[in-house]
Amino acid sequence: MARAPLPSANWHYPTQVRFGIGRISELAQCCAELGITRPLVVTDAGLAKLSMINRILTSLRDTGMAASLFSQVKGNPVGQNVLDGVDAFHDGGHDGVISVGGGSAMDAGKVIAMYQGQSKPLFDLGVHAEGGAGMDPDRIAPIIAVPTTAGTGSETGRAGLITDEATETKRIFAHPRMMAGIVIEDPTLCTGLPGDLTSWTGIDALAHCFEALCAPGAHPMADGIAIEGMRLVKEYLPRAVADGEDLEARGYMLAAASMGSTAFQKGLGAIHSLSHTIGALYDTHHGLTNAVYFPYVMDYNRAEISEKMDRLSAYLGLANPGYTGVLDWILETRQAYGIPHTISEMDIDDGDVDRVAAMSAADPTAPTNPVLLDADGARRIFLASLEGRIG
Repeated sequence: MARAPLPSANWHYPTQVRFGIGRISELAQCCAELGITRPLVVTDAGLAKLSMINRILTSLRDTGMAASLFSQVKGNPVGQNVLDGVDAFHDGGHDGVISVGGGSAMDAGKVIAMYQGQSKPLFDLGVHAEGGAGMDPDRIAPIIAVPTTAGTGSETGRAGLITDEATETKRIFAHPRMMAGIVIEDPTLCTGLPGDLTSWTGIDALAHCFEALCAPGAHPMADGIAIEGMRLVKEYLPRAVADGEDLEARGYMLAAASMGSTAFQKGLGAIHSLSHTIGALYDTHHGLTNAVYFPYVMDYNRAEISEKMDRLSAYLGLANPGYTGVLDWILETRQAYGIPHTISEMDIDDGDVDRVAAMSAADPTAPTNPVLLDADGARRIFLASLEGRIG
């Protein structure tokens, strides 16, 4: 039986999403809908070199828009990237932001759109809960998000993570108005992503869904989105890695990534607590770091998540039931994509273990871990990840 083609659809949850092949052609129309006439396109230095970005700029300029490019964004964006982006926003007289790329471009673009209208020092607006003291929501510029990777799902999130260079910590900036007004999910923009980055970002989407499901508290909507997001990753990530031109697989992975960020309104957990810390201190790839920590955090949380793993394993149709079946699937997935089994394989040792433990326990994602994540617990997970100890 022939596969049905990837559908084209408009979704309105949690924001307006234009999903399907070729939807990037609607970018200028999206700008008009949000009242943007002078967009600042925010991306990273690597993507800025690709013809895709030039085509986007040309398409905007052909409609009379004064579009310009800002690409000084690191893989783990830092405060100076935001400040430089705000300067570019003001210098060009821009009135909106188009974020194009992966999580780094999405996060930087959202925070640039927010901070260009604020008066307080940048990191005074970093928060552990939404709506930092002193943030003026009426001065947040409109945002359009165009993801080119299927991982962070930041395109459908209302927060951005930026590293404070002075303290080497990742800080969260969050407000409902920081969510993109329109998202364009066009799988043709993902076809150039190498297999390793496809797998790393895909497991990032998986981790978002997984931790959202495991987070304590009642949020049946988030739980339902999370388990279906994991099913999409299970079905389509192998295809996207095997054939980067598989537009159906690329499309549904984009959907899974957006579902992850939608679901984790409920909360995240220790995978991200450790990964945020390691990323800030060692500048590691976020998705890859999540992939490494996945089974060690599962082991730490086992007593509190086993019942949910019974339901998840059944929904995913895993060969083995329950917690063990899910863990086996995660380990097999990591192995299939060449993910390091230990954090030590990423040239990280125990020389900074106390700092890693303290920073991870203080991370905003720690309170929604299913098991209390204090410094002692974070230390145990970190040391297990160094030695490869599970169970």
